[in-house]
Amino acid sequence: MWLVLVAATLLSWESARSSGDYRLASSAVLLIAFLKARLIGLEFMELRAAPLQLRLIFEGWAVIACTGLLALYWWSPSAPKA
Repeated sequence: MWLVLVAATLLSWESARSSGDYRLASSAVLLIAFLKARLIGLEFMELRAAPLQLRLIFEGWAVIACTGLLALYWWSPSAPKA
């Protein structure tokens, strides 16, 4: 599991470094961060074996928070070009 988290970190770093479109790269980094948070919650905080209501609350938080942040990011005006 640790190697999966390291690989996801390297993938997000590489996508931010090599992408030409900064908005797309930022979105990819944010999505990977929430996937990592979900993985940590399910595996290391043992929410996979938690009661269904608790797991659904956590899964709902992950989806709503990620979707909300991505929506706010994409609907915000982009920075002016210098």
